[in-house]
Amino acid sequence: MEKFYALGFDVYGTLVDPLAMAEPLRALVGEQADRFAELWRSKQLEYSFRRGLMRRYVDFDACTRQALRFTQQTLRCELPESDRDRLLEAYLYLPLFPEVAASLTALKAQGHRLVAFSNGVEASIRALLANAGVLPYLEDVVSVDDLRTFKPDPAVYEYLVRRTGRAPAETWLVSSNAWDVIGAKATGLRAVWVKRHVETVFDPWEVEPDLVVSGLDELAAGFARPPG
Repeated sequence: MEKFYALGFDVYGTLVDPLAMAEPLRALVGEQADRFAELWRSKQLEYSFRRGLMRRYVDFDACTRQALRFTQQTLRCELPESDRDRLLEAYLYLPLFPEVAASLTALKAQGHRLVAFSNGVEASIRALLANAGVLPYLEDVVSVDDLRTFKPDPAVYEYLVRRTGRAPAETWLVSSNAWDVIGAKATGLRAVWVKRHVETVFDPWEVEPDLVVSGLDELAAGFARPPG
């Protein structure tokens, strides 16, 4: 018997590639572009974690702006305000990973309920996914901004369950971020880890994903034969 699930897709690193910011950065910072993109992304996440723990919330767009300022100061790359604005605008045009559109199409055709589930601000995520051409494949955008906290706060995963209207055991997080997978599992959800790079290591926290895939195309194939 076929089984249908609610699938909550992390966005940054799972559907779109934030490290692709290296391309617009190359014209501005040259050979430091890759390092700049990596540090910017790392600091963006760190700021969201810290603010969640401190309960001093600002939204993810603000974290992104602050992380940009930190990165340019750390790497001693002076950027005028106009260039910073263009970089932040480019964040709304991050590219999809190659298999994403076809995989979402296949999963939707299988009858699963697909939603975006992100630390990002809903309006920004909707614009990003619309620009990437996949917003119509998703029934909803679930943002932590509604709760004024960040993943991996358990309240955020519980909110995903409420928004999808499915039981935790029938609600799956799909994420390339191991900390996100662990957060979902700790809250009783099921979780797929998208291991996009063979050398990436999953955190040794005695928590394991229910399913590991290298891309969403494998997920579509796996859910054609209902897991678990």
